[in-house]
Amino acid sequence: MKLPIDKFVPALLLMILIARIFPEPAVSEGPINLHTIGDIGITLIFLFYGLKLNPKKLRQDLSNWKLHLLVQTATFIFFPLLVLPFYYAFEDSSHHLLWLGALFLATLPSTVSSSVVMTSIAKGNVPGAIFNASISSLIGILLTPLWMSLVITTGQTQAGDFSHIILKLILQVLVPVFGGLLLNRFFGHWAQKNARFLKLFDQATILLIVYLSFAESFHQKLFANTKLLHLSLVILLTTVLFFLIYGIISLLSKKLKFNREDRITALFAGSKKSLVHGTVMAGILFQGVTGVGVILLPLMIYHALQLIYTGLIAQRLSRTSS
Repeated sequence: MKLPIDKFVPALLLMILIARIFPEPAVSEGPINLHTIGDIGITLIFLFYGLKLNPKKLRQDLSNWKLHLLVQTATFIFFPLLVLPFYYAFEDSSHHLLWLGALFLATLPSTVSSSVVMTSIAKGNVPGAIFNASISSLIGILLTPLWMSLVITTGQTQAGDFSHIILKLILQVLVPVFGGLLLNRFFGHWAQKNARFLKLFDQATILLIVYLSFAESFHQKLFANTKLLHLSLVILLTTVLFFLIYGIISLLSKKLKFNREDRITALFAGSKKSLVHGTVMAGILFQGVTGVGVILLPLMIYHALQLIYTGLIAQRLSRTSS
């Protein structure tokens, strides 16, 4: 059986390799550098994201509130509460950046495209998946930095700097999203028609951010103490986290007496985490923090694993649908 990983995952690995061999462009200074280009790309990603959101469809899907509440609770409450105690337990360890990355992963919103695709393959409630993934992205703009403020202000940067982080998030993420929403009636059709190009643009920007993050970490030799054993542990722990959340959502879906379609949507939309939002927010939340590449490592591993696990599960569910 072919594993459902697209070409983007190997591209991510290639960017890490390039960052390992050629880290210098990421640390060079100048009026127009790769970091400036990355910042512009981030703003455009969220402008285009807002263009693709249809306000009318979002309003139509509000009625299925039990499904939406379970997905958002799993995404922004269950995930962080499962990881936060372990972060505090290992906060002072030599691998605290990996644990910070694990907590950051847990606070992120759900992914949009793969949640919808997997729900469609498994014959679930596709409109519900679109609604929850879209709303999750908007909620995450506020809740992700609020969760991370519990640790950022106590160990990673100064408390007074957090207002600057919030302001940058508003200007670089929230304003473009709502700007795109306002322009949806004029350019929404164009965004849908050119969805493939916009996806490639998103991926190119993410690849650039991944390169910059890892190149800086390699330049500062922050991976010197990260052994194969540690990477294996991250893979094991992210796998446990995925199936633990998956099991909790499955149990609660049965308790709430969801039909098959809503249960599938809850499982896929509630167990995913967005690499797009993660790479973007890492550059803002951890600005000035050394080791952003290390922080992103758990998210990148989880991104690959969630595609494998949900892809296999979606194929199985599609065969058992009535």
